[in-house]
Amino acid sequence: MARWLTVTGIGEDGFKGLGKNARHALLAASKIFGSQRQLDLLPACIRGERRVWPSPFSLDALLALRGEPVCVLASGDPMFFGVGASLARQLPSDEMLILPAPSSCSLAAARMGWPSQEVVTLSVVARPISALNAQLFSGIRLLVLSNDGQSPAAIAALLRERGFGPSRLTVLEHVGGEAERRIDGVACDWADPVIADLNLVAIECIAEPDAPRLSRLAGLPDSAFKHDGQLTKRDVRAITLARLAPVPGELLWDVGAGSGSIGIEWMRAHPSCRALAIEADEGRQLLIEQNRDALGVPGLQLIRGKAPQALAGLERPDAIFIGGGVTREGVLDTCWAQLKPGGRLIANAVTLQSEMTLMAWRERHGGELTRIHIAQAQPLGDFDTWRQALPITLLDVVKPFDA
Repeated sequence: MARWLTVTGIGEDGFKGLGKNARHALLAASKIFGSQRQLDLLPACIRGERRVWPSPFSLDALLALRGEPVCVLASGDPMFFGVGASLARQLPSDEMLILPAPSSCSLAAARMGWPSQEVVTLSVVARPISALNAQLFSGIRLLVLSNDGQSPAAIAALLRERGFGPSRLTVLEHVGGEAERRIDGVACDWADPVIADLNLVAIECIAEPDAPRLSRLAGLPDSAFKHDGQLTKRDVRAITLARLAPVPGELLWDVGAGSGSIGIEWMRAHPSCRALAIEADEGRQLLIEQNRDALGVPGLQLIRGKAPQALAGLERPDAIFIGGGVTREGVLDTCWAQLKPGGRLIANAVTLQSEMTLMAWRERHGGELTRIHIAQAQPLGDFDTWRQALPITLLDVVKPFDA
């Protein structure tokens, strides 16, 4: 099928800012899709029928016109948090012509004088603002696409709460248009001015001296998590995640997730890492929700239920961690059956019974067993001595491709 769909990036400068190809496509289009604001930027000479995106958003009406000359308007670069990315998942590339304009983030970087390759860009448009928590490091520069005029105040409040009150904020409204405006401030005394819904926030992150340092490497301090004692402790967690070996785009099952620490640190390893936390205890489910937001991975999906029953129908994982329940009938077998070929299964045991289960499993499926002993120096009278934590037995097994 010939290219029937043109996706045109349009800026705040409207039709006059478009190139020749974009103008010709709009003049020839029978239907034009976009937001009301974008459609209002078109002059009267554009005769195609103008259609506002439905709410909730859907591509169905557009895809029903497949083969007709249709245009879609997108803000700036359609492939940057835009409708172009959604269309690319639905249509082959040879049916579309995508004509990007400078994105708002490109314009904002130019206004701020920030090299684009050194800036972290993210969006809170219809997304949880808690995702910013995973990006907060002193010295980092962020460009954040706002959901609406309330977003800058919410971002400033989050920065204060996380110990980044000294961070410098710049709000850019209607960037690239005649109504462009810049508002500068500091998170700790943000005045909460009235701001247009169409805005972007530039943040120069500056941490308070006593703000916690939360690395992206595995092994966050135990104090970073709210828990009821059911927590894979820091050193064991770092070893476990090293064996799980997170890779961008992969999915983890965290079975018997407790406070969610393994799944959370898996997702913090890369923005495209995904995890399902399977947990039956209601109190721990609440802790998982609190921890995932506080540590910036609101996309961690909580599966409420007990394995193996709760595992039915879930997307097959690339890796599985079993932190509890290895002795429960069917847990190991179900996990092994659902694990993708080449995937990693890591299970930790503390009790003799669970250790025996892992040893028997290894006899049938192979893998490595590792005993982990951790001791910490603690006071004993006027001196110090080693206090031994409970030893952990770790099973590490890779599923063969022919299994």
